[in-house]
Amino acid sequence: MISQRGVRLLTAHGLRESLQKAALSTTCANHKSYKLVVVGGGAGGCATAAKFSSKLGKGQVAVIDPANMHYYQPMWTLVGGGMKTLEDSGKPMSEVLPRKADWIKQKVVGFDPHNNKVITNEGQEINYEYLVVALGIQVNYDQIKGLTDALETPGVCSNYSPIFVKRTFKSLKNFKEGNALFTFPNTPIKCAGAPQKIMYISEEYFRKHGKRDKANIVYYTSLPVLFGIKKYADALWEVVKERNITVNLRHNLIEVKPDSKEAVFQNLDKPEELSNVKYEMLHVTPPMSSPDVLRKCSALVDGTGYLKVNKETLQHESFPNIFGIGDCTNIPTSKTAAAVAGQIGVLRKNLSMVMEGKTPDSAYDGYTSCPLVTGYSTCILAEFDMNGNPLETFPVNQAKERRSMFHMKKDIMPHMYWMGMLNGYWEGPKYVRKAMHLGFSK
Repeated sequence: MISQRGVRLLTAHGLRESLQKAALSTTCANHKSYKLVVVGGGAGGCATAAKFSSKLGKGQVAVIDPANMHYYQPMWTLVGGGMKTLEDSGKPMSEVLPRKADWIKQKVVGFDPHNNKVITNEGQEINYEYLVVALGIQVNYDQIKGLTDALETPGVCSNYSPIFVKRTFKSLKNFKEGNALFTFPNTPIKCAGAPQKIMYISEEYFRKHGKRDKANIVYYTSLPVLFGIKKYADALWEVVKERNITVNLRHNLIEVKPDSKEAVFQNLDKPEELSNVKYEMLHVTPPMSSPDVLRKCSALVDGTGYLKVNKETLQHESFPNIFGIGDCTNIPTSKTAAAVAGQIGVLRKNLSMVMEGKTPDSAYDGYTSCPLVTGYSTCILAEFDMNGNPLETFPVNQAKERRSMFHMKKDIMPHMYWMGMLNGYWEGPKYVRKAMHLGFSK
């Protein structure tokens, strides 16, 4: 028989063993390791995870993202114009992430590149051999004084958030007469053509519904040009002249006064010069930046707060086991889904080479695209490289408004995104372009 003292000793030993196992379990739960960690479940993150989880196998790749929904954001211009619904633009994150990748549904709150780990909001430390940063770009509505309150009032809208995008079409329907203002902020933004796309759609909506003669349409942009690529800018100047749209260059929205329905603009060439402009409708493109969590890690970013990568190889300039893709990087090209498509093939090749101990040699040419929707049935398909040179897929003048390009934007591109790009199959139109131009294009 076991004495009472023996029972106490066995009980104490069992308790210690249980506590040790619990502590070990907690430690394991708070520390996970993967061959590849992808931070961000947007277009670049999903495509990267799809490519490498199939290559490395189950349990080797993790995607960290807290979002329940994945949105095809290029569709929000069409949602704002009443051509699509918000529901059309989204799918549950669980449906778009690859099954072989682990989804860590948390938010990254810290990077520790010197120790190859990231930290989540639940205190988990996720270790990696290789890291791909695909955090996208951060929208900062609060940087414009009065805007967050104004977005709760009639006539103020924005296509850059699932919270506000439905307000745009409502504002179009409720518009009676007065100024319809459209803005472009004094920061980099995703899809630099989108602020004027909704303007052209709105202008046509007013025409179709007998309101155009009562609408004064004005575009306020911080840029010194209407569009960054001259070929397409020249075409767009013809559009605004034909449709009697006023364009004010180098003007930045700094405040919205919803009580008096006024927008305050600063002349960037004469900062002391402010203009108070009445509005009936105000579509705001908010200031944007790299995500806060990324900017906090000075070892990873440049002076502007964006991930510091080689613009051709996409490899980080200081940490060779880290790559970046998409809007969060400092690559000098427009921040669009098309740019991500052009980057994913380069990332696939170069990251694979680094994993094999080789030097990456695939180069991104800066390809990006901006389908400049100019109404309910027309589109100018701008395609160009990081040097501002047109890099067009089709053997026609793509600076011309075309119905075919509109249907490509509205009906074809969403399917290419959901079925091709997110699954890692679509790497941009490079080979299509070569075929269209009989092999003479880049």
